[in-house]
Order: sequence, then C-alpha cells, then structure tokens
Amino acid sequence: MGAAAKVGLLVGVENTFPGPFLELVNERGRPYQVTAEMARLGGTREVEDPPRYQVIVDRTSHEVPFYRGYLKSAALQGTLVINDPFWWDADEKFFECTLARKLGVTVPKTVVLPNKEYIPYVEPERSLRNLEFPQDWEGIVAYTGLPAVLKPNTGGGWRDVYMVDSLDDLLRAYDRTGTRTMILQERIEWHDYLRCIVIGDDVRVFRYDPRRPFMERYVTDDPPSSAPRDLAATQARTLTEAPGYDIDTVEFAVRDGVLYAIDFLKPAPDFDSFSIKDDGFRWVLDPMCDLVLRYARGEADPPWRGAHRWWRFV
Repeated sequence: MGAAAKVGLLVGVENTFPGPFLELVNERGRPYQVTAEMARLGGTREVEDPPRYQVIVDRTSHEVPFYRGYLKSAALQGTLVINDPFWWDADEKFFECTLARKLGVTVPKTVVLPNKEYIPYVEPERSLRNLEFPQDWEGIVAYTGLPAVLKPNTGGGWRDVYMVDSLDDLLRAYDRTGTRTMILQERIEWHDYLRCIVIGDDVRVFRYDPRRPFMERYVTDDPPSSAPRDLAATQARTLTEAPGYDIDTVEFAVRDGVLYAIDFLKPAPDFDSFSIKDDGFRWVLDPMCDLVLRYARGEADPPWRGAHRWWRFV
C-alpha cells in the first residue's frame, strides 16, 4: 500500500455536489489511505513541502483570483489540479473556435472585435495605432451573417450576451460592451441542442434547451437519438482532449443534421443535482470519484502534464 494521500475540493456556491462527492471518495479511498475534504486555503508561502494536497478538484478559481494564484504554485510543486490552472487562465472563446476548426469540428462563423473602450492610461492616438478604424462593420456582418450573437470572448453564464438582428442592433449592443473583448458569431437556428459532460474518458450526452428557465434546461424525458448523441460524444472528447482538460462541458446546436460546437471548453461543468437531475447527478459522482482516486493513487496523470500540448493535435 502506498503513502496516504489527501484530496481537496475547491467550490463556490455549489451545494449539492460537495457532500456526496467527498463521502464517496472517502468511502472508496479508505482501503488506499486516500481521504478527501473541503480545501482550506489562506495566506500561502511560495514553497509547500510537502504539498498539503496531492489532488485538488477546482470548481471555482475562475471566480476567485486568489485560488488561481495558489493553484498554479501548487501544480508546480506536484499537486494534481483538476483542471490545469495555467491553461484555464489562457482559455478564450475565439481561440476555441479556431482550435475546433483545426480539429475538424464545425463551429459558427466567428469574428473577434476590438474593444469599444479601454482602461484610462490607453491613449487612442498613440496606443492603438495598429488598429483599423473605423471597423469594416459591413464586411464583418457579411461574414457572420445576420441574425448573429455578440458575446464576451471570456466568461460564461450567458452574461453580457446580445442577440442582434441588424447592423443597427449590433452597433447599439457594441456601444454597451465597455472594456470587454467581444466576439460576433453566426446565430445557429437549431432544431435540437445537446450538452455533453466529459469526465476523463467518460461522456454523458444530455438533451438541453437553453431557452428554458435555468432548472428546466436538462430534458430528461426525451433523450437524444443515437446518431447525434454518438457524434456529440466523439467530438466532445476531441475538444476536451486537445487542451488537456480532465473534465469539461461541451454544447452542440444541431441544424440540418450538422452539429455546431456552440459553447465548449467550460472546465467547471454544472454538477448540481437540481439542474442535471437525479440520474445525471448519480452518473457524475461515479467517474469523478474514479478519476480522483486514480490520480491520488498515482495510477494516472492529468492529460496536461508532460509532453501534452494542444498544438500536437493540429
């Protein structure tokens, strides 16, 4: 039997996942001296010897910058962090779309836009000499088509997302974006919508309706048919594997039999039981526990360690 190992869980407002997950890891990990707890972090030195956790499951550092700073240091010192805190910092929607096309996954036509506004010490006449001005708005919408979606290049949760039906709509919305970098994306009028949760090698494909109220979006009484489900699972694995994520969420809009990757590389999947429902919640717990125990026992390494880099896939 190997040395004892401790797993730390880092969470935000999520309430239904932590308790059952920690209980399951502690139950299954007992024969291997693996224990799990809510991570406790405070002012931390640059060297932890030994690391306080062998594995940390990160569910919330995208919202708490202190956690991200700690996790990068911990990863350098040998802690296995789920997901890679270095790549999560660099992850952006426009890059994701470029990567998906390189990988052969269909995405909506997408344009990244210069910011509408800048922080105070950026002087437009001197600091922005490399930017084209004015923007070729006619050419931009000719590429993406209308209607289109204007949304932040980073972030999620449908915050600061604008549905635009005309060039005038686009310009009015763009004027409200402030210092955020935005992308304009072809709007896919879909007849089916799928959301995939990827955990290691396991994928669960849900039918999903983003137009519904939040807690009713997972459609549990009408599962997707096998053809789009199987293709979605394959492409979700492809999109998750390329940057080396351990866990991920990938969404596909289905139009005329074609799957469009709409929202993907979201490494803090929704694990709350009230949204993914009982069957989905029971499924999530099992592969998450297995993944963490493999890491804690030294039987596997995260895909982002060693020689893994996204450019190997393109």
